[in-house]
Amino acid sequence: MYKLDQNETPLFDALLEYVNRETIPFHVPGHKKGIGMDEEFKSFIGENPFKIDVTVFKLVDSLHHPTGPIKKAQELASDAYGSEAAFFSIHGTSGAIQAMIMSVVNAGDTIVVPRNVHKSVTAGIILSGAVPVYMQPELDKDVGIAQGVTPETVEATLREHPEAKAVLIINPTYYGVSTDIKKIADIVHSYDIPLIVDEAHGPHLSFNDKLPMSAIEAGADICSQSTHKIIGALTQCSLLHVNSKYVDPTRVQQILNLLQTTSPSYILMASLDCARRQIALHGKELLEGSIALSNYAREEINKIPGFYCFGNEILGNPGVFALDPTKITITCRDLGITGYDLDMILSTKYHIQMELSDLYNVLAVGSFGDTKESIDKLVEALKEISEEYASKNTKKPDFIDIPPIPERVLIPREAFNGTKESVPLIDSVGLISGEFLLAYPPGIPVLCPGEKITKNIIQYVQELKDAGLYVQGTEDPKVEYIKVVK
Repeated sequence: MYKLDQNETPLFDALLEYVNRETIPFHVPGHKKGIGMDEEFKSFIGENPFKIDVTVFKLVDSLHHPTGPIKKAQELASDAYGSEAAFFSIHGTSGAIQAMIMSVVNAGDTIVVPRNVHKSVTAGIILSGAVPVYMQPELDKDVGIAQGVTPETVEATLREHPEAKAVLIINPTYYGVSTDIKKIADIVHSYDIPLIVDEAHGPHLSFNDKLPMSAIEAGADICSQSTHKIIGALTQCSLLHVNSKYVDPTRVQQILNLLQTTSPSYILMASLDCARRQIALHGKELLEGSIALSNYAREEINKIPGFYCFGNEILGNPGVFALDPTKITITCRDLGITGYDLDMILSTKYHIQMELSDLYNVLAVGSFGDTKESIDKLVEALKEISEEYASKNTKKPDFIDIPPIPERVLIPREAFNGTKESVPLIDSVGLISGEFLLAYPPGIPVLCPGEKITKNIIQYVQELKDAGLYVQGTEDPKVEYIKVVK
């Protein structure tokens, strides 16, 4: 299955060799193996992490110019995932996404992206100076979330914009919904351009056939994965994969060197090395357990009045080609409470912390670290909450259809760097937005920097407020003022 020995952890082994040599440190960091660290913090953390918190030297290699154990560790990651090249990102998936974009488009180049992209995509577009062309994802109005972008939407957008130099897709979404990524890859390649995939929520997909197809398997040219989200690396750890005739891995290394610190955390990188070993050797059986527990949670929650967890019944809906069952979206709108309300009740009363909340939902992320006991505690808490609210016969309103994407007057970089002033939103018709304006649900920008503000948008925002729906993005938390480009 693998070409390399996935039992190996070359970077972690090099760090252990450094520790076992009892090396005397005259290098940074200044705590010197924890000797100089605050005692309370050291007592809580334990001594071992400080022993491998080192800086760049030959034994442990350099992230910017890897020739030793980091190079070997990245080769093992590439082998495990089936990519041509893999890179460690200790700047998170946000940094990896920015590097992906800057590796394939330059100033003035057109890049096609979904409207509901993570802000790191917009940051990459600003940094590169590229020109975004937006695609609307499909919407599920019952649960108030955006699904995937369909292959038909990608095809239509590329027909309208043959000048595009790349297409970026989110797959799967935060809520575990995947589009037909293989078909999209084929469409994009028919235009002789690369497909970029934000696979932040899919670092585990390659290792169990009950999960959606991974980006690399589908033929994506470059993708990034939040290795810390599902499979056990420490927070801030991600992988960037290249598998393409369109993308030069040496160019990707150069871009990463621009974005990442020259003093990377070896603790983080060692956790990436070991998380790769774990998923490569034991991923299938570990994921079997995660999938089974998540499906159990979904079944039990769907028995509780007022709650709903979508599953396989939505397969085949627009933008829903496959589902990751480890993402458990709990919809509470029939109880008359918001996802934010449910999030706070679970956190403060039951000490259960969810991954995110929006107007209608909370999201629970399943992983190797779950137990039946923890799932049962969540289910029991939801039963109690249902008993309290189900009898009130209230329901949150449907969200209102989003206005069309407005005219772009400036590219995001010009709007971001332009001189801006704050004006009342009601007086901003015809002006150029200098910031974002988003509606939750479904989390899709109504305005992006550089776009012209329309009367329809202002009316839409007021309708959202009147309906008690959530609007955000502007510096003004009440969204009564908006910054515009002078």
